[in-house]
Amino acid sequence: MNDIQHRPTITERVTLAGSELVDFVKQLIADGNIRRLIIRKPSGEQLLEVPLTAGLAVGGVFTLLAPLFAAIGAIAALLTKVQVDIERIDNHPGDQERLT
Repeated sequence: MNDIQHRPTITERVTLAGSELVDFVKQLIADGNIRRLIIRKPSGEQLLEVPLTAGLAVGGVFTLLAPLFAAIGAIAALLTKVQVDIERIDNHPGDQERLT
């Protein structure tokens, strides 16, 4: 197995307008250290879970993910606000040990 799969993760939740959702997700994928995205209604109900792999931001990835962006766009059109849970790979797991 890959070392990336065993690294700890950091999860954060962001609330944003539905109209910002597609651009926000595209930027996250371009950043490249995202393991998983969960899109939720403002009530917290899960609408879509997207597992991603490390190193996904390779040329042409947006073409491969076009159906995903279409689904995210449909969700964004239906909701004025959404919550996005972002699970990132912790690239500095030793830093947490030094802080505690």
